[in-house]
Amino acid sequence: MGLEFSPEEVETFLSELARLREEHRDLDSAIDALERVGAVNQIQVQRLKKRKLYLKDRIAQIEDALTPDIIA
Repeated sequence: MGLEFSPEEVETFLSELARLREEHRDLDSAIDALERVGAVNQIQVQRLKKRKLYLKDRIAQIEDALTPDIIA
């Protein structure tokens, strides 16, 4: 008994998913750049990693909502 989404809702989810994935990639690049510099503010890196984890969780939630449950 899954949820049915309208085409507009699916498009909204897909658009948010693309934005979240892009932000996740950008954070990954920013974290790598900060760590390569050497003089790293650990608190800043920790905040970026926490945000990245939140984005990963949100991406998984949206993907789960868009993927129909298949009962084998």
